[in-house]
Amino acid sequence: MTGPLTDEVVMRAREITKVYGATHALKGVDFDIRPGTVTVLFGENGAGKSTLMKILSGVETPTSGSLELDGEPVRLANTVEAASRGIAIIHQELSLCPNLSVRDNIFMGREITLSSGLVDYATENRKTSELMERLEEHLAPETLVGDLRLGQQQVVEIARALAGEVRVLIMDEPTSALSGNEVEVLFRLIAELTREGVAIVYISHHLEEALEVADHAVVFRDGELVAKGEREQIDINWVISHMVGRSADDLAPDLLTEFGPVALSLRDVTVADPSNPSRLSVDELSIDIRAGEIVCLYGLMGAGRTELLEALAGRVPIQGGEVRLKGNLIRQQSIAERIKLGLALVPEDRQRDGLVQTMSVGENASLAGLLSFVRGPWIHKREEAQGIARQVQDVRVKTAGPGAAITSLSGGNQQKVVIGKVLMTEPDVLLLDEPSRGIDVGAKAEIFALMAREARRGLAVLFATSEVGEALGVSNRIIVMSKGRVVREFDPQVTTREELMVASGETAHSIGAEE
Repeated sequence: MTGPLTDEVVMRAREITKVYGATHALKGVDFDIRPGTVTVLFGENGAGKSTLMKILSGVETPTSGSLELDGEPVRLANTVEAASRGIAIIHQELSLCPNLSVRDNIFMGREITLSSGLVDYATENRKTSELMERLEEHLAPETLVGDLRLGQQQVVEIARALAGEVRVLIMDEPTSALSGNEVEVLFRLIAELTREGVAIVYISHHLEEALEVADHAVVFRDGELVAKGEREQIDINWVISHMVGRSADDLAPDLLTEFGPVALSLRDVTVADPSNPSRLSVDELSIDIRAGEIVCLYGLMGAGRTELLEALAGRVPIQGGEVRLKGNLIRQQSIAERIKLGLALVPEDRQRDGLVQTMSVGENASLAGLLSFVRGPWIHKREEAQGIARQVQDVRVKTAGPGAAITSLSGGNQQKVVIGKVLMTEPDVLLLDEPSRGIDVGAKAEIFALMAREARRGLAVLFATSEVGEALGVSNRIIVMSKGRVVREFDPQVTTREELMVASGETAHSIGAEE
């Protein structure tokens, strides 16, 4: 991926320990960062990766241990001090202000000013345009971030990190919301930065993708660094076996081979683009999903997958065509009415659309099915508590209890809460949009095992993904979408990665070939 490896170390962590109450997030970790190379961090949610990165970037301070920069001891009191020393981080969860423009988000806290003290908007606009051009995302500087799709917001987050003079760039799940083409652009940028001598630390749950850019890799488990290896020593099985103690083959779920009657039928369904009604996001799409079947919608960002699922759930209107749920026509029903009929969606952005951040685990889990616990004018608290306890146990949420803050859970366990909340409504058809976004390989296996279990119970499952491995590994049938239309249908048992990527218009990353 990058230039020749070097023994030089630009930044070093020594015996780093971080304790939160009774939780030891990091246990005596030693970690070196080399200039001009990409170090990839692997590990399950809660393994300590993000905690270490927050310490390296000044977000957190260690309980014990020390940091060195260019061989000299350094103490990073905050992110401003870290940024002044050339250390930048792209966080896993977006930290943008949706009510501000692209430009204002990029330069927030480091505004360029004129001699009069006023903000130099002209220069900020020019630099913003240059950053957007570098990232091949043509966004006007004054565009509101709240009007952007998730992938574009992720690009703005990356641009903000690049706006300063960067020596160490930490990327925590930078591609979780990016399309295949956007990932290619990011990988070209990574190659460019490392050639310039920038040290990159890269965290990702997309294992194959991360291995493409890795010069060396480390694996975290339970707060400890348990394995390290150079590029020629590591592959998928090496990563998974050190992360979870099992091979990749052991993580695939068992799927049914025979299915029940059609549960969800779409005929010539048309959906307008919510941000541009004159354009169609879904164009005369027709598919059937049977009870017990898991069908994957595969395609690039902008293919229309999310718009289709949100239209089926009632979030955006269907312009034309026919939708039948177990033979019943779906027309103008509200989201709540569709849930009652047996159609429920696990949304792509669990933080924004799937969870209420100020509520507890239990309150989130029962939210969608709350009406089932209403007795007269009151909510039957005992029945609700029993329902929550059953659901938390059923989907195997790792939590201190129903009263724990939802923000205290890892990404994988938060996703289980969202899925459990949906399952509490007892759906017949389960819709999932990028169900594994931002979660580790072990949590992914548990999420897909849940999907397979619900399919065996008779649910029809329709899920969208932009990951080739997921499409091939956890579905009975793959529907490839491009520009709102179905372009191909595949049997995952006899389909290659290349066939899927070609059908969707995606091409394999070519950075290695370029270098």
